[in-house]
Amino acid sequence: MSPPRARFSDAEIRMYGLLNRAVRDLVVANFGESTWDKIRARAGLAESRFQAMEQYPDSVTYELVGALCEETGMTADQALEAFGEYWIQYTGAEGYEHLLEASGDTLPEFLNNLNDLHTRVALIFTHLSPPSFLVSDETEQSLVLHYFSHREGLGPVMVGLLRGLGARFNVDVVVEREVMQRTDDNRVHETFRVAWNGA
Repeated sequence: MSPPRARFSDAEIRMYGLLNRAVRDLVVANFGESTWDKIRARAGLAESRFQAMEQYPDSVTYELVGALCEETGMTADQALEAFGEYWIQYTGAEGYEHLLEASGDTLPEFLNNLNDLHTRVALIFTHLSPPSFLVSDETEQSLVLHYFSHREGLGPVMVGLLRGLGARFNVDVVVEREVMQRTDDNRVHETFRVAWNGA
């Protein structure tokens, strides 16, 4: 099953090609170039590669994920979680390691600095429409991460991202998706309880 479509029109919110390139590289790394070609065909895309700094309609990314699920048998949640986990490695390898390093030396420090990270990223990707975050209920080995987004259905990406960050900081992470609701301005608001151990 494909993830839900973004609520906003393509003219209002677009994703940068770097995201779609990461989807491609994830597929090629795990399933091979021929599977990517099949996924691209299912999604109705003529081009095989994406320009990192070019903006693409959200629908392109959603179609890619849907085609990935159809071709591989993965569920939407599995595909999105895998992408989230891969994204942490991918952005570091693609030249954005300095942004990750500047965002914290520990997992809780990094999570508390997510909004600042996106502010810095927006200096490069000037039309970025990122989610926003809030940390609450913080203890020595757990916290609740609040995620706010104008996009539908991407909560599983956060699960993968949090696991990828756990690997980055060499801690064992357990993530529980707890609540999804709407804000007054109709954004998605999801909460994730994040617990970790190790150092």
